[in-house]
Amino acid sequence: MPLLRDDFVVVFATAPPNSSGRLARLIVEEGLAACINISQVRSTFFWEGEVKEEAEDLLIIKTMTEKLELLATRIREVHPYDLPEVIALQVVGGDDDYLAWISEALRGTVRPEE
Repeated sequence: MPLLRDDFVVVFATAPPNSSGRLARLIVEEGLAACINISQVRSTFFWEGEVKEEAEDLLIIKTMTEKLELLATRIREVHPYDLPEVIALQVVGGDDDYLAWISEALRGTVRPEE
């Protein structure tokens, strides 16, 4: 069956810098994402009646639509925030070989070197 672009999503999640690496590794090890990029950001947001500003890490999570619900559930289970960000964007284009790699990685056919 050919891969469709709507089979893939990119998920954004933020986390404190001291927990983002652990969170990313857990998500990939559990087969919920093929790859996660972590970038430092400064977030300004409204929380509990106040405008807050904090340093955070942005996780850019590459996964498949079929994994999205499990991924969101797992993030909520292990995330240190009461209300973690989980925003998914549908992939509308991309390199066919890269998208195939995501699919293969999430189906367990691509294994990290030991």
